[in-house]
Amino acid sequence: MRRQRKPAHPGRILRKHYIEPLDLTITKLAETLNVSRKALSGIINEHKSITPDMALRLSQAFDTTPDLWANLQKNYDMWCAKEKETGWQAVPKIDMLAAMA
Repeated sequence: MRRQRKPAHPGRILRKHYIEPLDLTITKLAETLNVSRKALSGIINEHKSITPDMALRLSQAFDTTPDLWANLQKNYDMWCAKEKETGWQAVPKIDMLAAMA
């Protein structure tokens, strides 16, 4: 089943649900996470992805699970990939029963 609406980028979730309510600055959060301000800014501005390492850092800082951040990124990436016409739609299904015979 295809989602009609693009899921929120994890950077938007980070900004709207964590940074803004806690009145954090990008600089302060970057220092807390021990990452560069540029790296964090790229995520918050939806230009960069959350890596597994960043998911671990965010989960530690905000007492969440790394899976939360990784799944937000995966869902966003998968939606974007499904929306692109890259030829994946033309790949035929393989009949497993016929292939095993």
